[in-house]
Amino acid sequence: MTLTLLKAWGMAKARLEAVGLPGPVIDARLLVEAAADATRLDIVTDPHRLLTAEQVAQLEDYLERRSRREPVSHILGRKGFWKIMLQVTPDVLTPRPDTECVVDAVLKATGEHERLSILDLGVGSGAILLAILAERPNAKGLGVDVSEVALAVARDNAAHLGLAGRCALLRGDWADGLSDAGFDIVTANPPYIASEVIETLEPEVRVHEPRLALDGGADGLDAYRRLAPEILRVLKPGGRFAVEIGYDQKAAVEDLFRAAGAAGVTTQQDLAGLDRVVLGEKRALETPA
Repeated sequence: MTLTLLKAWGMAKARLEAVGLPGPVIDARLLVEAAADATRLDIVTDPHRLLTAEQVAQLEDYLERRSRREPVSHILGRKGFWKIMLQVTPDVLTPRPDTECVVDAVLKATGEHERLSILDLGVGSGAILLAILAERPNAKGLGVDVSEVALAVARDNAAHLGLAGRCALLRGDWADGLSDAGFDIVTANPPYIASEVIETLEPEVRVHEPRLALDGGADGLDAYRRLAPEILRVLKPGGRFAVEIGYDQKAAVEDLFRAAGAAGVTTQQDLAGLDRVVLGEKRALETPA
């Protein structure tokens, strides 16, 4: 089969549309770029470049896998997040644009050259922690995850981004064993999908994402019940937290953090206008009279 970049993109779109995949235009372009070792600019400026036989075969393999609902991030082994590129495997949750709201919230609350100690609970691929460290050169971070294979992915990402020197990664169960009042910032994107809802999700998530990173228990709030008091414990007085939530969990999660003693609890929406990040802080120590 003889294919140019432009024809390959059109063929790929048609193949993915035929099996009813959402977002076929972007998926098709990403797969063509990867198979043909091309960029988006190449498709625009050199649309008649021919793919080699090996590149056509590679594209066919990619399209077959995507047609079976394997995520593009797993097919290519990488995913862009914020301003960084991350390695992704089936052992970690694929970073999503919604989670960039956590990064955005932390950056808005901190100064570019501020010295910060950051804790990311459930670090996964390292997306949140590494995106923040890349923007805050004087910050140092600790990422904790119960999954050793997830930590291996995060370590590789930290190394490839040149951030390993400012990032420690630890196997643990949320904040268990961490000292009190040790961090300026705590972030988390815990599992928040109710158990019975998981089976209704798209195959890309239900089949290919780690259930450990999805299942939030019967009502989706199990992790927050543990995290709220623990996050307040490990924050320094005046320290801030930012945790991702499901679109319908604002009131419940805010109440959990207020009950744990958090101050200034608010919720930030994502670009779709959905509640996405609960923010707040640990009360500062009172000054003696």
